[in-house]
Amino acid sequence: MEKIPMTRRGYDALDAELKQLKTVDRPAIIRDIAEAREHGDLSENAEYHAAREKQGFIEGRVKELEGVLSKADIIDPTRLGGSIKFGATVALADDDTGEQKTYQIVGETEADIENGLLNIRSPLARALIGKDEGDSVEVKTPGGTRSYEILSIRYV
Repeated sequence: MEKIPMTRRGYDALDAELKQLKTVDRPAIIRDIAEAREHGDLSENAEYHAAREKQGFIEGRVKELEGVLSKADIIDPTRLGGSIKFGATVALADDDTGEQKTYQIVGETEADIENGLLNIRSPLARALIGKDEGDSVEVKTPGGTRSYEILSIRYV
């Protein structure tokens, strides 16, 4: 069974979503389906079909989350150090523009580039793994090759 690396924060967020689905959303949709059934003919009942569709989504998401959480390998970045690896928070400077960005390298399930959470499988993260402060990396992107200088590495 392949383990899925993630931070404690990522695990807790997925676990909270699973609890929400099981304790709030699932019972609510069951009530909605029961209420829609009371309206009679199910073949032309849009409320019933919408509720069933939502129930299918909820059950699928519950199954997906249970699978991910059962394979979770929680990694504590505060116990790590040295060169860049999973969990590192890395400050980078774009060699062309000078623009600085900070990313934490996280698992696939918790990645959110808009919030600085970089997927470990992304081209940038793969280029950064094993590098140290002061190193430069080149990353092939759809828009061309980009170069970055590693300004700092933290494990928080």
